[in-house]
Amino acid sequence: MTQTSSSPLVEEKVEDEAVIEASGLSPRLIFETIRRHGEEELKRPLNTLFWSGIAAGILISFSVLGEAYLRAYLPDADWRFIVENLGYSLGFLLVILGRMQLFTENTITTVVPAVIDPCRAVFVRVATLWSVVLFANIIGAFLIATFLVYTPVLTPDLLAIVTDLSKHATGFSPVEGLVRGIPAGILIAAIVWMLPSAQNNEVLLIIIFTWLIALGDFTHIIAGSVEMAVLAVQGMISAPQAVFRFFLPVLVGNVIGGTAVFTMMTYAQIRPEIDETE
Repeated sequence: MTQTSSSPLVEEKVEDEAVIEASGLSPRLIFETIRRHGEEELKRPLNTLFWSGIAAGILISFSVLGEAYLRAYLPDADWRFIVENLGYSLGFLLVILGRMQLFTENTITTVVPAVIDPCRAVFVRVATLWSVVLFANIIGAFLIATFLVYTPVLTPDLLAIVTDLSKHATGFSPVEGLVRGIPAGILIAAIVWMLPSAQNNEVLLIIIFTWLIALGDFTHIIAGSVEMAVLAVQGMISAPQAVFRFFLPVLVGNVIGGTAVFTMMTYAQIRPEIDETE
């Protein structure tokens, strides 16, 4: 009798679990996952963030190299631009799956705790983390750029392609660089938002979204900083041009896309649920 009466309850529990698994995480659970991750990031020692940020700045260079190698070996056809931009995903795969500190990821991950608890202490912690990670990413970008330019790791032809890609990426006007940085910030933030529910599709998710950044000629502050550094170490771009024409406008665009647009939009989506539980 006990087994017979409990059987429907067991079946109902199994069905509920299957429905939850099939439907994926709710927006509120995704938001909570990102919030907890953001809290963990804000508690990490600064020296750990710094070294991880340098590693990310170095590894993101494989986005530039991936594009360069595909351009070098693909035929000069109309479809080459579409395919070669798949190489842009390589650096992001290394950084994101390797859990390295990439500045544009933190623009959503660590801002979520600030949205939930908007106090001075949290804002100071977020600003400190952003500053350390951004500075470390730039150091990594210049280290790898120096290595690529002044060692024989690249053939002259490949270095010429990397330089050409770098000129294109940093050649927008300040206004255009800022505007093109907004979609890039949104797409990177979308990756962060979707990863908790991606299950076994993380690689495909990262490839598609970062490929769209390259395909749309959107500007990304860290991958673009590698290209900026490639030109800088060769004396092809001055410091004022690098800072005011490329770096600052793209930085502002990425931050707007990753925080003001995406984070606030997703928070507005789940805020009623949060208010009900308070």
